Amino acid sequence: MSQAFKLDKTKMRQSFSAASSTYDSVAVLQRDIGKALLSTFTVNPCAETFLDLGCGTGFLTKEWLNSVESRHLMAMIALDIALPMLEQARIKLIPQQKLHYICADTERLPLAAKTVDCVFSNLAFQWCRNPELLFADIKRIIKPGGQLLFSTFGQQTLQELKAAWATVDDYCHVNEFYTELQLYHYLTGAGFKEIQITTKLYVPTYGSVVELMRELKLIGAHNVAAGSNKHLTSNTQLQKMIMAYDIHRADNRLPATFSAILISAKV
Repeated sequence: MSQAFKLDKTKMRQSFSAASSTYDSVAVLQRDIGKALLSTFTVNPCAETFLDLGCGTGFLTKEWLNSVESRHLMAMIALDIALPMLEQARIKLIPQQKLHYICADTERLPLAAKTVDCVFSNLAFQWCRNPELLFADIKRIIKPGGQLLFSTFGQQTLQELKAAWATVDDYCHVNEFYTELQLYHYLTGAGFKEIQITTKLYVPTYGSVVELMRELKLIGAHNVAAGSNKHLTSNTQLQKMIMAYDIHRADNRLPATFSAILISAKV
């Protein structure tokens, strides 16, 4: 991720908070990637304490609760930076003593060292500003022999939209993402081992660019870059971008590429 691309955490929190009531209605891709993460890697069946980082409305938290051996489960912690997201998760998930909620920044974990067996996260780490500190802090809270599993978007994500905007101006209209190699180096630098990386491409189609951009807004994933274009995009610029994107149209649909990087790493 370019050093010039700095995420604004306040805007990000506001964005996901505003999207909490609409997220589930459009987050089909997010659910598919979460299921892929769950099915791709094996988790220690004796793990007792789990942490869902960036849990959103609790979809993957629920999937993990259903898949974990209940006789071993001591605690399932759902953590998110946006309180309205956690409130949606509370509505969705059946109340139980083993389930706990924490509203906090993923990059400032309020947990003691060596207290969690398995940390998992679905499409949250691309919103983190300092991956070195992020992975170091996650390693801090994982017990020896524990595991980190996460998904994040790769650099090919929204490549069509990025290219279309590039015909209009030089501003950053689309979030930038890490490469597999960068993530591998961040993880090894933090002391993780037995790193497994898998990449899956998803290419949903849309009737229009506006439909795609509306969906990104409804899940809270539109551009949250600090220092990006602070000037209003004119209608002329928007129409130019739409025309540039339209070269990808096939069967009256527009593709949008999403590259999902799935990773397992152990302590």
